[in-house]
Amino acid sequence: MTGRRERNHQELINRLAETAWTLFEAQGFDQVTMEAVAAAADVAKATLYKHFPVKEALLQHHFHRQLDAEQGGILSRLEQLPTTRERLHAFFALSAEWSEEHRVYLPHYLHFRMSSAGAGQRSGTDRIFSWIIEAGLQNRDLRQTLPPQEAVHYLSFLYLGVLLRWLNTPGLSLADEFERMLNIYLDGTENRA
Repeated sequence: MTGRRERNHQELINRLAETAWTLFEAQGFDQVTMEAVAAAADVAKATLYKHFPVKEALLQHHFHRQLDAEQGGILSRLEQLPTTRERLHAFFALSAEWSEEHRVYLPHYLHFRMSSAGAGQRSGTDRIFSWIIEAGLQNRDLRQTLPPQEAVHYLSFLYLGVLLRWLNTPGLSLADEFERMLNIYLDGTENRA
């Protein structure tokens, strides 16, 4: 059980991130300043900067918290599917839909995630990938050619690579790019059928 001090701290950082998200959605990410977030949240600038050094950190906190809140529902949906292949395709379809809706924010988020300042926090996708891979190994519909955590590591980097390619190449369908990536990941080659 967490103490009052920790709960108050968590409530504060959640409130700051939610205030920032509301401003980002209303005014656009580039238009919102840290000073505007502090004013809207009714906190001193020093308080905001103590918890979030840049507005990308606020965005990261919002996205990670959102995925954490939705993880149980995502895993329940995936659990209904009989094979690893179907689970991976379903997850990446959900991810493509979410990414399309948040495309304007993803360059800021990913740049921060790949910086030394944002690299320490995991997004939660690795937990979902771990669950899918472990379930596939238990069901024996996934061959164990790598240790599970190594398989998660490679899948995470493929996922990131596809997102970056999609963001930097106009006209690509993210859903199609994820399908191609999964065919390579699962079969070792692109499926041209």
